[in-house]
Amino acid sequence: MNIIESISRRIGILVVFGIPVIVGGGIVYHFAQSFPAMYVFEVVLVLLALGFVTR
Repeated sequence: MNIIESISRRIGILVVFGIPVIVGGGIVYHFAQSFPAMYVFEVVLVLLALGFVTR
């Protein structure tokens, strides 16, 4: 895989995980009415995204 494919793959993965963070964070906040619960959800998704990007 060349450098351009690698960069575009990483950006694509971050976009795919970015949408659920934004939408899912709002849904989690709506049901839990708690910012800490929303932050935990977002941190878990960010860690998953970083795991896929560094792989």
